[in-house]
Amino acid sequence: MPEILLATTSLRAGYGGKPVLQGVDLAVKAGEIVAVIGRNGVGKSTLMRTLVGLLPAAAGGIAFRGEGVERLAAHRRARLGMGYVPQGRDVFPRMSVADNLKVGASLLPRGARPDYERAFGPFPILRERRGQRAGTLSGGQQQQLAIGRVLVGGPALVLLDEPSEGIQPSVVQEIGRTLVELNRRTGVTIVFVEQNLDLIRAMAQRSYVMDKGRIVAELSAEALGDRDLVRRHLAV
Repeated sequence: MPEILLATTSLRAGYGGKPVLQGVDLAVKAGEIVAVIGRNGVGKSTLMRTLVGLLPAAAGGIAFRGEGVERLAAHRRARLGMGYVPQGRDVFPRMSVADNLKVGASLLPRGARPDYERAFGPFPILRERRGQRAGTLSGGQQQQLAIGRVLVGGPALVLLDEPSEGIQPSVVQEIGRTLVELNRRTGVTIVFVEQNLDLIRAMAQRSYVMDKGRIVAELSAEALGDRDLVRRHLAV
């Protein structure tokens, strides 16, 4: 039985004293691909930012590999194996592809040698463009770079926030296939926030549904096959 890699208990967080997360409980096993879905504004991105430490938890717990991390700084969570690809990708536009990847390598334990094949293997275009400024890449290539930058750090868990945003559909599907294959081959755990119905159904093994800052439902792989049901949960 796979271990529980990531779990939250009654997790609460918000901005400027305004609560957003209202007590989130979830558990993700090692090796799973899990989607977090729901209408706009229900707290999905806030959840991701709280999990990785960019937003402090107001109450509740976050356990990663069985250890409480809710009080750890974001860089310490990253070094423990939590990788994060933010909404909008956030690559360094004036830096080359290679230098962006070096930023990801900086999260490796001291003395560990970076393995850039973790990025170049899944995304060969990054090898071809490694000397190119990141800001001149297409949206899809920037998303691949953002994911590759996380992979270089050798994470056990990859958290992605809206990976399809601003990317043409064919590239979205290519990225989805690559991530599923990466999960199958390496066992890396993936949790992603998404609105794209096709990508959710192509990637997710199950899904949590959020509404008003809480988890209100869990959808199995079989339920994710029901397009109308998933669409209702995504309706704005």
